[in-house]
Amino acid sequence: MAAGHNFILDLTLALGASAVGGYVAHRFKQPALLGYLGTGLLVGPYGFKLLQDVEQIQALAEVGVAFLLFALGVEFSLAELKRVRNIALQGSLLQIGLTTGLVAAIALGLQWADSPMQGIFLGLVLSLSSTAVVLKTLIERGETNTVQGQVMLAILIAQDLALGLMLAFLPALTQPDQLWPMLGAALLKVLIFLAGAIAAGRWLVPRLIQAVAATENNELFLLTVIALCLGVAWITAALGLSIEMGAFVAGLMIAEIDYADQALAKVLPLRDTFACLFFASIGMLIDPQVLLQDLGLILGLVTLVMLGKAAIILPIVLKFGYSFKTALNASFGLSQIGEFSFVLSLVGFELGLISEQRYSLLLGTTAITLMLTPIWLKSAPYFAERLMQLPPLKTYLKQREEPRLLSVPDTLKDHVIVAGYGRVGQVIVNILQIEAIRCWS
Repeated sequence: MAAGHNFILDLTLALGASAVGGYVAHRFKQPALLGYLGTGLLVGPYGFKLLQDVEQIQALAEVGVAFLLFALGVEFSLAELKRVRNIALQGSLLQIGLTTGLVAAIALGLQWADSPMQGIFLGLVLSLSSTAVVLKTLIERGETNTVQGQVMLAILIAQDLALGLMLAFLPALTQPDQLWPMLGAALLKVLIFLAGAIAAGRWLVPRLIQAVAATENNELFLLTVIALCLGVAWITAALGLSIEMGAFVAGLMIAEIDYADQALAKVLPLRDTFACLFFASIGMLIDPQVLLQDLGLILGLVTLVMLGKAAIILPIVLKFGYSFKTALNASFGLSQIGEFSFVLSLVGFELGLISEQRYSLLLGTTAITLMLTPIWLKSAPYFAERLMQLPPLKTYLKQREEPRLLSVPDTLKDHVIVAGYGRVGQVIVNILQIEAIRCWS
């Protein structure tokens, strides 16, 4: 019983401290996310050590990630995915490949890696960006349905899908002869899961949700939605893939049915509550002593990583026909190291792909990039406006002002154009389609 009381006390302390941190950040006109990270540092094992069981809090925080991705899946829908499928698939592969290759080359050249395999490992870790932090920042700024928001989320979703393959791929870096069998097994798991998810999403989940909704019991409906989200996330975790993939796919299963809005409304309060725990748990991983000991080196790595990733992502987004403003916003937004790089780093450390010192440096660098992301993303429009005023760039950039996703073909006629495809836009499109009216959204 005492252990149960301790956990309740830890949970109350974590939530209460997050609320205070979020309030302070808001008073200083900063994103609440920074307050959550800061309070996690203060109450965690490297701060005042107020929590007695940090591992339980961090385990519970994973629920916040699952709800974040589930809600994103419900809001995003398959229609949205189709619209950004090129940048999601080809763009993310380019970004991961270029980042991994450049980091490996630099690490070997500067002797940060002792072998090509260690260089590839560092490249994979740095190639990931933070779905949770970027998504939370976009939600706070009301930009999830903007063009740059959709581009960032498309790339982030593809990275989350790739995370499962990376986790399966890491052991092969220490056993090169097992590379292709391990990669093939990981791809097979992904294909089996997606095939099962498509089948369940088409025939099982809609009937289940409709049957539960017909009871008009709010508690039963909420429990069913939560069980679906966490259940699919657990399946992907059991397959050795990422929980984000499962939660996002669970959201997509519900996105196309009539009760999507109701499911989203039920989950949003839970998402926000558990998400703040997740960001606080990231703060608990930050060791100020390591930061202070190697502050100069870590700040140099932070600068190199954030500017380097932005420089890689900017031309990739431009290549797919998006405006300069969209490309710059996306490059700034995706320039951090993802929170799930912590997971890759830990696995790599256990496999001997990275030393303890470099592991600590990597954690410190990742933590700082996550904390800088809301500020960095907020500054992107300012830098875009300044750059667009430079005479050498002005003429070229003016030709790319119109976002590709918002363009309408000149030959289009006898259609209804719906400006915006958020929740309301989707409802309007569904009504028009019921009336057999063709729509361009």
